[in-house]
Amino acid sequence: MKGFAKSETRLNLMRAFAGESQARNRYTFAAETARKEKLPSVSAVFLYTADQEREHAKVFFDLLKQCDGDTIEITGGYPVGPYNDVEKLLRAAQHAEYEEHGDVYPAFAEIAEKEGFLDVAGSFRQIAEIEKTHGDRFGYLADLIEQEKLFVADKKTGWVCLNCGNIIESVKAPKSCPVCHHDQGYFVRLDFAPWVP
Repeated sequence: MKGFAKSETRLNLMRAFAGESQARNRYTFAAETARKEKLPSVSAVFLYTADQEREHAKVFFDLLKQCDGDTIEITGGYPVGPYNDVEKLLRAAQHAEYEEHGDVYPAFAEIAEKEGFLDVAGSFRQIAEIEKTHGDRFGYLADLIEQEKLFVADKKTGWVCLNCGNIIESVKAPKSCPVCHHDQGYFVRLDFAPWVP
């Protein structure tokens, strides 16, 4: 790409790589907090999203391959905390994901387009849409916790145990799985589990 070495796009790719990398670590830390709070289902969502953030970082890093051997200096601000409150961790993650979706990546895409790097602009736009999904997912879980409905539904629904795969139809997730005896924190709504058909 002509002019890539002096482009703002090059810097934005490194900023995006750094942002995705730190988000992955924050979500891994948040997963540990959720696990300690006996919410392994929420922990699993944080880890699931952390893996996707790692993949986003790889996409951005791969777009920097032509800079092999270079050092790209950037500055950036990244959030610290909260640490010990799962609902606040979910809200902070929701906010960060929506910021990438609504502000950061669209602006980066516009710059890339103006500089003539259409493939990079496309990547920023596509990943921005994924970040909205992440924000929606984190917000949904935060809403359920806030409303005390993480393990209670308004009507009969399916619940899947993330430990053994047992599926139960009920208004409430059981206090413990009748198959593997893991506690309620292992249950997630069936329609929310992306890996269950």
